[in-house]
Amino acid sequence: MEMKNENESLSESESGSLSKNESEAENESVSENKNERHDKSVQQILHDFHWQHPLVLVAEQSNEGFKAYCDGCGELLSAPCFTCIHCNYHLHKQCAEAPLEIPNHPLHPQHSDADLTRQNCKICFNKVNLDHGSYSCRKLGCNYVVHVNCVLEDDDLYKVIEDEKQWEELYEKSIQSSIISVIEVNEAGEATKIEHFSHQHCLVLADKMDEEIDRKCNGCMLSISTLFYYCSECPFFLHKTCAELPSIKFHWFRHAKATLIFEDYLLCFLCRQHFSGFVYRLREWFICIRCAKVADTIECEGHQHFLFYDFKCREKCNGCGNDCWHGAFRCGKCRFALDFRCLTLPHSALHKIDEHMLNLTYDDDKEQCYCDICEQERDPNFWYYSCSICSTFAHPKCVLGEFPFLKDGMKWPYLDHPHRRDLKFFRNVESYSKCSDCGKLCPEEVIKCEKPTCNYITHYHCP
Repeated sequence: MEMKNENESLSESESGSLSKNESEAENESVSENKNERHDKSVQQILHDFHWQHPLVLVAEQSNEGFKAYCDGCGELLSAPCFTCIHCNYHLHKQCAEAPLEIPNHPLHPQHSDADLTRQNCKICFNKVNLDHGSYSCRKLGCNYVVHVNCVLEDDDLYKVIEDEKQWEELYEKSIQSSIISVIEVNEAGEATKIEHFSHQHCLVLADKMDEEIDRKCNGCMLSISTLFYYCSECPFFLHKTCAELPSIKFHWFRHAKATLIFEDYLLCFLCRQHFSGFVYRLREWFICIRCAKVADTIECEGHQHFLFYDFKCREKCNGCGNDCWHGAFRCGKCRFALDFRCLTLPHSALHKIDEHMLNLTYDDDKEQCYCDICEQERDPNFWYYSCSICSTFAHPKCVLGEFPFLKDGMKWPYLDHPHRRDLKFFRNVESYSKCSDCGKLCPEEVIKCEKPTCNYITHYHCP
């Protein structure tokens, strides 16, 4: 009996050794294909998720009644896919070809790389199944996690940068200010006189205006109310915070690298507003400075919970009621959603209808509401501007106009006119004139010719 057990044990040992050798040989035969996942001629691969056996490529679904699920993303299995002939393990071809690491992912630029691991999604904000793969940041204490499919479904969100040293150099540049040089400083170490890339003259630091007028920052086109730099030779102003913006920024929306530039007229890809001033350029996209300052997770005065940017959100915006055309900030606890256009509205604004500042207001308990500017009915569920002293209420568009972030006097690019190069945009007209195209009065936001011999003036929407 002992001999039998010993022989059986020896036989099993030899068999196991042989099996192990055969397995090693088999692994060696397919190891050359491990890094050839994108080669269509490869019929089997070794994958880190299922290292016990090679996975064989199945080009067509042989049994339509057979239902199986991908062990990478958890979705219903469909051809082409890789499957294990020894056990019930399957991977979509796309999931099998997904890189195990994505260095410098544009959605999570704070840390240099992310691992394919098992955890929780920062794109769709749905729960990540712990039984399937996901991308997560491997930095200690960071909980950034996304579904594999959420990353791979949009080519603009998926980019691998192999040179980590190049990334580190860009990161160092991201903390550099856009100030060209500091000429003078005060006792507190603040730069009181600077050269800035956006202006040809030196800029001087100040904390209040000499005149009681509404001055706009030439960088963000919002009212000056805090520390700012001004030009002593021409009317040019910059908030101190705008002057100190980094020349290169890592933006979470699309690409890691965004470059700060200064333009007279552009369309923001996120809020769809025409604007002048500072813009971050992300490849072919332009993002205004107001949108560029918004993080992917925010608190909003119009809502009690945190909001997360959801790339797949197609809800209606709770600020204005319009459709969110390419995602929106939404609440993880309710259906509240907010697009970039409403999120970047100024918290206060001036309008000639009221002597006081009008404040952005988020709810109204009245059943029937009207706008004091256009005198049309307004929806009390949507955001509006109001003055509590004078009981003034108005639509945001009526208060701000069609182009609240365009600079007065900028050249208007889209108009067929003999004096096209002399056509400029103006928000306020000193004296009411009749539109040269429709004949109606032009109270505000007009295009007019600067030639002294030309009296052409028109509404922006008439030509």
